[in-house]
Amino acid sequence: MVTTAPRTKQPTRTSYPPRLVLPLVASALLNPINSTLIAVALVPIGQAFGAGPGQTAWLITSLYLATAVGQPVVGLFVDRFGARRVLLAGALTVMAAGVGGLLAFSLGWLVAVRVVLGIGTCAGFPAAMAVLRKRADATGGGVPSRVLSILAMSAQTVMVVGPTLGGALIGLAGWPAIFAANIPLAAVAFVLALVWVPKDPPRTGPREPIDAAGIALFSATLLAVLLYVMAPAVSDLYLLGVALVLGALFVRVELRARRPFVDLRMLAGNGPLLRTYLRQSLAFLIVYSIMFGYVQWLESARGLTESAAGALLTPMSVVAVLAAAFAGKPTRLKGRLIVNSLALLAGSVLLLFVDDGTWIGALVVLAAVFGLGQGLTSVTNQTVLYGQAPPEVIGTASGLFRTAQYLGAIASSTLIALCFGDEATSRGLHELATALIVIGVVLSAVTLADRKLPKSGTRPAAAAHAR
Repeated sequence: MVTTAPRTKQPTRTSYPPRLVLPLVASALLNPINSTLIAVALVPIGQAFGAGPGQTAWLITSLYLATAVGQPVVGLFVDRFGARRVLLAGALTVMAAGVGGLLAFSLGWLVAVRVVLGIGTCAGFPAAMAVLRKRADATGGGVPSRVLSILAMSAQTVMVVGPTLGGALIGLAGWPAIFAANIPLAAVAFVLALVWVPKDPPRTGPREPIDAAGIALFSATLLAVLLYVMAPAVSDLYLLGVALVLGALFVRVELRARRPFVDLRMLAGNGPLLRTYLRQSLAFLIVYSIMFGYVQWLESARGLTESAAGALLTPMSVVAVLAAAFAGKPTRLKGRLIVNSLALLAGSVLLLFVDDGTWIGALVVLAAVFGLGQGLTSVTNQTVLYGQAPPEVIGTASGLFRTAQYLGAIASSTLIALCFGDEATSRGLHELATALIVIGVVLSAVTLADRKLPKSGTRPAAAAHAR
């Protein structure tokens, strides 16, 4: 008798119905929408509290800091307590922050509210990845790339419409509406998660203690590094020394912990996953440098209005959304990452030839080139991450993935400040271009040399990975 190997059950469209994907999208969107809504509210908030740009900038930075530190922590909670529980808790936290924003006692109070928002919105991405991974295990196949692309495309779209929506809200109800908008948005995410996200299995047996020491040391180390990177100065070099000491303590604690917050041994043995983090961070360093630095140059050196400068970024946003949609195909993952790195490198090179008199059509083409890189980055790296991260730590691994992205965002603000100084000039733009070319070369080299990058598919990761 001839025997055949059992067929692996393949996921179908009904394996991932809209009622499963929709609540995950609703929760995951809370972070990017809060990243962009605030952009148009900085000036009126500064006027309300008599604060300058340097002070109101903390409304942006505080969210990035909270998100960068909080993502892996919340991801750990997803792994330990269940995705649905964390989604519900995150939505409630965001609603509470929305109410707090309406009180507006002071600028410092609003900065604290933004920190709470950052923590609450951390739940969406790691929880979504955990839910999708659990469904994939149940169906016996990988998560379809189209589902992962929906998450990334939704975030891209929200980043595009965020400033426009923020301007409309301020026109209708003033800048407090920027915070109040979180109340209905988080309420919808809460209801959808409550009704449609599968319940977490009951916790049985003795509860293993959370690695509180590891979480505290990780957070303190990252915070010290970020505070220095945001405004590097000789007088603040002590922060790097503090970070080194705290980092060494963190490594020692994690290596001795029975169940560590970050499994350093797993990461050390998982070179492909580490390289995915590096690619994400480098790519978004370039993307955020363009989103914020290039726009400043358009307004200062080219003398464009805010609306005109925003319009010139529209091709970047449109191409990014289209590229993200194309990236939903489950084939040629390494090829797309190569195209992504080369597009970001090519755009950086083209910046060298831009000056105050460059034809407007050339600026549109330049924005589209960067849009191609932006659109391919998140979806493809996110798809690769799914196959590289061990299933038992998918939440923590996904959180670290977002931390890598926000490290790139924060580093971009420092790079822009170093290149532009007090004013965004064409000379400063060319200095920024030179730095981005170096970063683009490193990103391309890392991508091309990575032999462990899958060519296609989203298969579950094994318990261990080769370097």
